[in-house]
Formats: sequence, C-alpha cells, structure tokens
Amino acid sequence: MRRLLPVLLLIPLLARAELPEVDWLELMPPEDLAALEAMPEIGHEGTEADSPFYGTGGLKQQQGLPEVMYSTRTVPALNGRQMRLGGYPVPLESDARGRFHTFFLVPYPGACIHVPPPPPNQIVLVRYPAGIALEDIYAPLWIDGTLKVESVSNDLADAAYAFEAQSVRPVEEEDLLQDMPGSNEPSDAAEADWEWAEDAVPEEN
Repeated sequence: MRRLLPVLLLIPLLARAELPEVDWLELMPPEDLAALEAMPEIGHEGTEADSPFYGTGGLKQQQGLPEVMYSTRTVPALNGRQMRLGGYPVPLESDARGRFHTFFLVPYPGACIHVPPPPPNQIVLVRYPAGIALEDIYAPLWIDGTLKVESVSNDLADAAYAFEAQSVRPVEEEDLLQDMPGSNEPSDAAEADWEWAEDAVPEEN
C-alpha cells in the first residue's frame, strides 16, 4: 500500500496552523495503521472521469478488499478535540445560495483513481453552518473545528468521524512554502509530496 501512504501523509506538511494539525493517519488506531502498512498495493483502474467518489455509494468499498479497508475503528482520545484537518471535499448538502454546509472530507481526491475509496475511519462528515462554495472539488481545504467520534452512514458513504467546523478555507500556495515542523530541511519524501501538493493547488488565472 506504499502508493496510498504518501498521499495520506501529504496534508500535514501543508502547515500554517492556528489550531494543532492532525495527520489523517492519527485517526486510525495502531492496529489499523499496521495493517495498512502491510497491505499489498490495490489496483483501481480507470480515468478521472470514471471516478465513483461523487455518485451513489461512491465512497463505499467494493467487496473482496483487506479487512482494514472496511474499518470503523476510531481513536477515542480524539473525541471532542479541537484541531485542523486538511483534505478534499465530497459535496452533500447546500443552501439556497449554493454554499455547502455539509460535505465529506477525505485524504485524497476522487481523481486518485489508482486507489480505492478510503476506509470509514479515514472519512469525516463536516458540518459547517456558514457554508462554502465548492468551486473545485479537487482543490484541498483546511478545516478548523472540533472532531467527534460519530458513526455516519448514507447512500454515499460510511464515516467513523464527524467534524463541527468553525472555519473552512482553501489550501493556498503559500501554505506549501512552509518547512516541516522541527526540521530546517525537508526530507526527500517530503519534497516528493510537496511536488504533488503544488499540482493540487489551482493556479490563478
């Protein structure tokens, strides 16, 4: 599963924190993380247009995958913790102005067609009453607020967490220019991830 792990590790490197940032992998209990690291690579062929993420059942796993890909196990210590989490939106409900107040957040976009959808403990339901216009679902977002251990299930996905968002904003290019905390020079792996991250931030016209 080497191809999936760098994507999950990417978001914490985009650092400009007011609230403490949480790595997506921290949402997994140790036994799930160990199983994910030991899992063989899973093929998921297709094109970006074929991505099922945004249709009915699109974030639910197909049959026959390793058990960890269906895991709803959580980390109870994270319940009620204020934090910052970065990821990609999957729209759900919007208001009359077209601003989305409910959406799923996932660690990689639907355009990553070489991997299956994330397991439920890597899917977070975001509630943001102020709403946000999601003009580009492939552009990453920062979410600040309170994480809750909460089982959520609908026609699109099963999620093991919910997030009461206080603020939501796009990841900006300047976020990518920050060094890794505690290190003057980023590692080779970090540099590789940053190259991917730069491609994820839309250029201004």
